Amino acid sequence: MKFLENIINMKINGITASELIKYGKQFDIHVTREQAEKIAAYVRGKNIDIFNNRDRAKVIKEIAIVAGADTAKKVNQLFLELTK
Repeated sequence: MKFLENIINMKINGITASELIKYGKQFDIHVTREQAEKIAAYVRGKNIDIFNNRDRAKVIKEIAIVAGADTAKKVNQLFLELTK
């Protein structure tokens, strides 16, 4: 299981704005190009572990500031699905 966790975290920690927009469309999460760029810039290289509640909460708070509370809530739901 740790192997899959590492793969998921690596993908999130290296995500691009284009990938965020693509995944947003797949999971019905509206993100503008500007929001996606800000989120990707924040996440990239931070070595965030979405399986760690503290790390995930910190990221969600930053996403709420950048993209709004509704988007952050949807991203959190997606993260929770990925961590099951």
